[in-house]
Amino acid sequence: MTIASVARRMRESLASSAGTIVFGMEDGTVSIFGLIFGVAATTSNKATVLIAGASGATAAAVSMMAGAYLDVETTRDEIKAKSASLQSDLALGTGAVAAALQGRLAAAGLTQRQSTALADAVQQDREAVSGLLLVMHGTPDVPLNPWEQAIWMLLADFAAAAVPILPFVFLPVAQARLVSAAVTIGLLIALGVGRARIANRSMMRTVTETVSIGITAALAGVAISEIIDHWFTG
Repeated sequence: MTIASVARRMRESLASSAGTIVFGMEDGTVSIFGLIFGVAATTSNKATVLIAGASGATAAAVSMMAGAYLDVETTRDEIKAKSASLQSDLALGTGAVAAALQGRLAAAGLTQRQSTALADAVQQDREAVSGLLLVMHGTPDVPLNPWEQAIWMLLADFAAAAVPILPFVFLPVAQARLVSAAVTIGLLIALGVGRARIANRSMMRTVTETVSIGITAALAGVAISEIIDHWFTG
């Protein structure tokens, strides 16, 4: 395997995993932003903040990795089941294939009369019946590799989670709060741009939503930390 082929494979993997990567980064950023700001609101002990952030980031990244793996594996099973069902229908005799087509058309929302008329119109042409069945089943999706998606999710989630944590490694807690907020909001803006491009949505709306979610998570973390701290310390 040459370096060029490895690079090409990585580019293909990255392109097919773009949605997973953006979702993982958004989850890692938002969840740890809220966690670490909640902890930093009630303590100036750097070690406490870092332990909370690192343990939360690791647990969240592993959890998201497992979720991505199971999601893709389930999708692959659904694709296999759909393909097996289509092959089973196509293996039937002409009359049975036409009957199967009629059932599929009715399930898709056509009236009984419409389904019967359309099935009767093509039942003598097996190619036409098979073509309509293929359309009704939908074009099979290309199954993704569950391990590939899981690894991208792990890396994206953990890397993004590190952004709000790192300022607390190098700076005192009071200063780190400001730097962490600034760099995290910058990352959320970039993620909003990425989401907008992937989903072909309004750039301004998507960026606003993404940043708002992150800020809300941070405020929620601070609020619950203050409540608990006040409850136990008075």
